[in-house]
Amino acid sequence: MARLAIFIALSVPIIWVSRRSLSHPRSHGFPRFFAFEAVLALLILTVPYWLREPFRAPQLASWVFLCVSGLFVAWGFVLLRRLGGFRPSAEMTPEYGWEETGRLVTAGVYRYIRHPMYSSVFFLAWGALLKRVTIGTLALGAVATLSLIVTAKSEEAENLKRFGTEYLEYMKRTHRFVPFLF
Repeated sequence: MARLAIFIALSVPIIWVSRRSLSHPRSHGFPRFFAFEAVLALLILTVPYWLREPFRAPQLASWVFLCVSGLFVAWGFVLLRRLGGFRPSAEMTPEYGWEETGRLVTAGVYRYIRHPMYSSVFFLAWGALLKRVTIGTLALGAVATLSLIVTAKSEEAENLKRFGTEYLEYMKRTHRFVPFLF
């Protein structure tokens, strides 16, 4: 019961941040909400197991994934703020100014992957999942992964409209989530 209360309490800020997107199902933020919720559930379910048997292979792999997650989100965010410029969005659009850029960023981690921040969520989900692998956590990992794929595809369609041929060329030379792989 405590875990459910924690999930509900921590879902409130996610719902608040996602409120515009939830009324626009075709925006990239709509499926992103479900990825965030699945990751939140994974974290709540697995946190009691994070420090158990720390030298088992799944635990070690988990820590690698969690570190990559932190690296990607920090690096991606800094690059977007420094190089992306600011493009204010209209009050009633599903996007917020902090997630919209005026320039396409292709340096740093963006040189290899198009969505380092979604990749960060992907690695966070699978890092948490590896802490305690069950049917439930596997299902939540699948929901998070599928939601992130839909989110990325939706954002790519938005970026093609915004940046045109430049984004199309960028898509041809980068991967979506994992450098050199996927």
